[in-house]
Amino acid sequence: MRRGLLAGSLVAGAVAALFVLRPGVPVRVEVPEGLSARQTAELLGEKRVVVSVPLFRLLLKATRFDRHLKPGAYTLRVHEWPTTVVRKLTLGLTDDVKLVVPEGFRARQIAERLAAAGVADARDFEAYVALRKLEGRLFPSTYHFPPGYGADRAAARMTAAFDREIGAVYASASPKPFLSLEDALIVASIVEREAVLPQERPIIAAVYLNRLKKRMPLQADPTVQYALGAWKKGMTREDLKTPSPYNTYLRRGLPPGPICNPGLGSFAATLKPADTRALYFVADTKGGHIFSETNEEHASARRLYKHELRKMKEKLKKESLRGAVPTR
Repeated sequence: MRRGLLAGSLVAGAVAALFVLRPGVPVRVEVPEGLSARQTAELLGEKRVVVSVPLFRLLLKATRFDRHLKPGAYTLRVHEWPTTVVRKLTLGLTDDVKLVVPEGFRARQIAERLAAAGVADARDFEAYVALRKLEGRLFPSTYHFPPGYGADRAAARMTAAFDREIGAVYASASPKPFLSLEDALIVASIVEREAVLPQERPIIAAVYLNRLKKRMPLQADPTVQYALGAWKKGMTREDLKTPSPYNTYLRRGLPPGPICNPGLGSFAATLKPADTRALYFVADTKGGHIFSETNEEHASARRLYKHELRKMKEKLKKESLRGAVPTR
């Protein structure tokens, strides 16, 4: 009974002491991931958010909120009300910006999103990625960054996620992949840009790996698009003549680096490609592809695609004309 009364008195005293001063000017506090409750309290003390670090730690422990503090960037105030501090840190009410990096984005596209969200300067991010050759290692995911986080720290978060996800899958793969991590990443980046249907990723990966084994040019349109600097639709013959080490129509083998940042699905498909001898594929009119083993089959599939495409265009044209006829 006396212990309970003593503990209650200590908590009450701690709370009373913490509420002595009124909140002052706003202050930004960034709580890194992995910080303990003690370290968080010390950080808040350094920023003058809490009046007494020991008393604030006692409050956290007594209320059992010490196990539920969340990292992130917070706007608090000097001598902030302790209940406000605890509420924000346990609910994760940060000032962070939500930023989605889709699978298949290249570094330039990610840089544009970071800049639009006010997280980092686009040119700084592109320069940082280019200098350290991080294209392909910026893991596609949903991130929460503080405003003004900076190019180097944003890139570090993405590459750390890459190591946790793709790096871990490669390291634990059994049997051991015959491709190096870098080469697997290059193939996966091409698969990412080519695949529309998730179930086709292993087949597309197999096609490119089969072509590599036969020393055939990959002839992958996305590699030319990367050389052009944009994901262009409707490649022309002139586009395919673009001089670049990334142009796999003009150069045999893999391009010098990844052409985008692939997701885990495309990377896994590259490590475990489908069991097929297919060497070619062409788009169908249903969002997928037709795969072929010989050039003759491929030519036939291309003719079929063009025929189906003409039929679709004619149907759309008739429907639009029918809709334009005035009705009484």
